[in-house]
Amino acid sequence: MRSLRDVDPLVLSCILALLTIGVAMVYSAGAIYAADVHGSEMHYIKRHGVFAILGLITLTVAAAIPYQKLKPWTYPLLGVVTLLLILTLIPGIGVTMGGATRWLPLGPIYLQSSEIAKLAVILYLAYSLEKKQSHIGTFSVGILPHLLFVGLVLCLILLEPDFGTTMTLAAILFLMMFIAGVKIHHLAGLLAVGLPVAWLVLTGAEYRRARLVAFMDPWAHKADSGFQLIQSWLAFRAGGVLGAGMGESSQKLFFLPAAHTDFIYSVVGEEFGLVGSALIIGLFGLFVFRAARCCQDAPDLFGRLLGIGLTLMIGLQAAVNMAVVTGLLPTKGLTLPLVSYGGSSMVLTMGQLGILLNVTAQARRRTVLSDVPKSPFSGPSMRRRVRAGALQGS
Repeated sequence: MRSLRDVDPLVLSCILALLTIGVAMVYSAGAIYAADVHGSEMHYIKRHGVFAILGLITLTVAAAIPYQKLKPWTYPLLGVVTLLLILTLIPGIGVTMGGATRWLPLGPIYLQSSEIAKLAVILYLAYSLEKKQSHIGTFSVGILPHLLFVGLVLCLILLEPDFGTTMTLAAILFLMMFIAGVKIHHLAGLLAVGLPVAWLVLTGAEYRRARLVAFMDPWAHKADSGFQLIQSWLAFRAGGVLGAGMGESSQKLFFLPAAHTDFIYSVVGEEFGLVGSALIIGLFGLFVFRAARCCQDAPDLFGRLLGIGLTLMIGLQAAVNMAVVTGLLPTKGLTLPLVSYGGSSMVLTMGQLGILLNVTAQARRRTVLSDVPKSPFSGPSMRRRVRAGALQGS
């Protein structure tokens, strides 16, 4: 229980604030749609509330378990995730919604295998990059094994298809290798090959090409592929600076698709205006900044990489979601962490955040017992600071 007392209060406060906002916004954005489709305006909020409570329990349990105990589960979890992703793709087993086969049926709920894959990939990278530190500068050790293992998972996720999660995990792979000390010229070569491949994948499917074309000129496709983005813009425009007020969004009245899931940020913008939108950005920004800063002080390289990887995952997913909703990126199908309506994804995200909180707890205890700088603005760069402990043999 000591870990629970020592978690970083600022990181925890950001998590709880976003979760609370999410509960309120899921009801506001989804009540009318739920009443029309499911016969009760409480349909989504009841389910979301249950999963939020389960998520809090999962977070509490995960935060109380020392993250070092996850090491033996690295490869078993990676194997289980690979199996789940394969099962998801088998006709008759995986569940298809909205043209994508991303879910496995578990009684009354659906498990999204790619959500578990996020943790499995980050855990594997943290464990492997720490173990290979003495030869991290060689391509055969620093890059190749990670490309093979993570690449297999990414290919399976892409086949669902889930381009957004695939690209997000690819970015996590690149960033974690960079932070762990992989040679810059190796990473540059990887980027030179990876970006053209990503472009070919993006333009290789008709529906993704349609999204890209709509992104470039949504008004030319306002009746089909550009409709959702235009409705999102109209929501932000209607919200102005202060918003229309809680529950007063008009775009959620069957105009804006996925108002309580992928595009819930649009409803925030309409009901709470620029102020509410900026608050969400500020909470995610503060979470990423503070969590990453805390994780740099973790007792070992595994903890530093694990914590920063989990932080980057939440931050990148939030950034991509908000960029999509505001028209800065093509539609990806990623939810806004802790805010969007979700079932298994909510519980799994909270579990990952519990692990992150345990890293911050151990980091805070270490700062008390050592001369690690306390100021969030002090110290060397993240890449040097994260690797410092490994180079010193900690």
